[in-house]
Amino acid sequence: MSQDIGTTLDHRRSLCDSFLMDAPSDSESDHEPADTSGLLGVPHEEPEPSIPRSYNGAQRRAFFVRSLALLCACSLSVGSHYASYILGPLKSRLARELGTTHTEFSLLISAYSLNSTWTPLLGGVLASTLGTTLTSILATGVILLGQILLLVGDIWGNVRLMTLGLFVFGFGISPLAVVQETIIVRFFKSHGLGVSMAFGLIAGKGASFISARTSYPLTEKYGPRAPFYVATSLAALSVVVNLIYIAASKWLVDGAGAELEAADIAEEARRRSIVSLSEAQALEKVAEKRRVNLRQITKLGDVFWAYIGLNVLCGAIWSPFLHLAANIIETRYGMPERDAANEASYLLAGSLILYPICGLLVDRYKERPIVVQLLTASSILTFISYLWLALPPAWTTSPAPAITAFAAGHGFAPLLLVVLVPKIVPLKYVSTALGAHKSLEQTGSTIFQTFSGLVLDIKKKDGKARSAALQHLLNIFLALNILQFISIIALTKFQKRKNLLLATARRSTSVPSSERTRESTTDQTTPLLEGYESRSRSPHNIRRNSRPRRGPLRDDFATKEEQQRGEFFAVFSAGLIIIAWVFFIGTAWMKLGMKKGGD
Repeated sequence: MSQDIGTTLDHRRSLCDSFLMDAPSDSESDHEPADTSGLLGVPHEEPEPSIPRSYNGAQRRAFFVRSLALLCACSLSVGSHYASYILGPLKSRLARELGTTHTEFSLLISAYSLNSTWTPLLGGVLASTLGTTLTSILATGVILLGQILLLVGDIWGNVRLMTLGLFVFGFGISPLAVVQETIIVRFFKSHGLGVSMAFGLIAGKGASFISARTSYPLTEKYGPRAPFYVATSLAALSVVVNLIYIAASKWLVDGAGAELEAADIAEEARRRSIVSLSEAQALEKVAEKRRVNLRQITKLGDVFWAYIGLNVLCGAIWSPFLHLAANIIETRYGMPERDAANEASYLLAGSLILYPICGLLVDRYKERPIVVQLLTASSILTFISYLWLALPPAWTTSPAPAITAFAAGHGFAPLLLVVLVPKIVPLKYVSTALGAHKSLEQTGSTIFQTFSGLVLDIKKKDGKARSAALQHLLNIFLALNILQFISIIALTKFQKRKNLLLATARRSTSVPSSERTRESTTDQTTPLLEGYESRSRSPHNIRRNSRPRRGPLRDDFATKEEQQRGEFFAVFSAGLIIIAWVFFIGTAWMKLGMKKGGD
C-alpha cells in the first residue's frame, strides 16, 4: 500500500516538475496543430520507431487500468444515447394516443437538442476548471432528472411536461459527450487515440441502435411506457457507473500514468505552497493556461471556421433525418408502422462496424489526407441516400438502398469530425474546439428539425399536399447535402493555402524538418503504458529540453485579417444559436400555446 502511495506521489510530482521545466511563455505548440500530421497528412520521411512487444508487470497493469477507464467512459453515455432515440419509432403512436402533430413531435426532438447549442462550450469550461470527474456527475445527474420528467409526462399524457423533460435532458447530454471524449484523450493521448475514440463512440451508437430497434417491440409487448422505463433505468445505471469512476479516478489516473488536469495541477500547487511558494505560483500559472478561454476562439483561423460551417451542415442533414426516417419511410412507401421502425433502425447500424475501421484507418494512414477522403466518401453516400428517397416511390419500390447508403455514409462520419479537431488546432484549444464543434452541429440540427416539422404540417389533412410537403423536405435535404460537400472542398482549400504559407515560413528557420518530425513521431508512438518518469529522464527528452526552441511558425501578415474574419464568424455563430432559440420558442408558443388556448 505504501509503495502504491509512493508511486502516486512520484507520478504527480514528476509530471509537475516537468511542467515547471517546460514553462516558456510562447511555445511552438501554441500555434501548430496538436496532431502534427495535419489535415492533409505529411510525407512519410522515416519509419516510426518500433514498440517492444514484451511488457513487464507494471506495463500490463497500466494496460488493464486504461481498459477499465475506457469501459467507464463508454458506460457514461449509454443511458443518454438510448433515451435520445426512443421517440423516433414511437412518432406515430404519440400522434395517435397523445394527438401530437408533426410540429409538436419536432419540438419534442428539438427540446433536448436546443440546449446542446451552447452547453458543449459550458461543458468544456467546467471540465477544464472543475475536472472531468465532477463535471461528469453533474451531466449524468441532469440527464437522469430530465428522463424522469419525460417518463412522468408520458404517464400523464402531457406533451408540455415531456418537452420540459427533454429540455432538461439536453442540459447534460452534450457536456457529457465533451467529458467522455476528454477522458479518452486523457488516457489514450499517445497510444491509439483513433481506435479508442471509436470504441467510446460505438458505445453510444450501439445504445442508439438498440433503442431504435427495441422501442416499438417493447411498446407492443410490455405497454406504451416500457421504452421510457428502460431509458430511465439505463440513465440511472450511467449515474451509478459515474459514481464508481469518481471513487476510483485517482487510482485510474495514477495506475495508467494519465495526463493531469488543471484541477489536479492546482491541487498539487496547493500542496507545494507549504514548501515552496514560487513553485506553487508557477504551477497555478500552468493550470490557468490549461483552462478554456472562449475569447481566443477568434484566433484559430479560416480552416477552423470552415470546419465550423461543415458542422452546421452536418447537423442539419444527419440528426433530423435519423429522427424522421421511420415516419418518412412509413409515409413514402406505405409500410406498416412496425416495419418502418425496423427499417429505420438500420440507419444506426453502420457505426458499430465502421467506427473501429475508421479509427484504424485514421491511425494507420496519418501521412495521407485520410480524414478528408473519408469525409468526401461520406457526403457522396448520404447524397445517394437522399436522392433515392427523393425519387418517385413507384420507381424505387423499396427504401433499402437508401438506408444502406446512409448507414454507410453516416456510419463513420461523426468520428471524423472529432479526430479532425487536433489536426487543425493547437493542443491548448482542443477542448474549446470540441465544444464549438458540438455546439454548432446541434444548432444546425435544432433549426432544421424544427423547420422540418413545420414543412410536414403544411395542409397535413390533405394526402396529396402531405406527399408534396414530404417531397419538398427531401429536396431540401438534397440541397443541404450538396452544400456540405462544397464545405469539405472549401476546408481542404483553406488548409492547402495555410500549408503553403507555413512551408514558406519554415524555409527561413534553422531547425531541420527531419529533427522536428523525429521528435513528433517519438512522442506520438511512445505508449501511454510507459512510465512518465522514465520518459522524462530519457536522453532524448533531456536533449529536447536543453535545446533552445525556435519561434513559432505563423503567417503574421495574414493574422489580423484572419482574426477579423474570426470575429465575424464568431458573432455569426452566436447569431445562429440565438436564431435556433428564437425559432424553437416561437414555434413552441405558436403551436403548443395556441393549442392550449384552443383547448
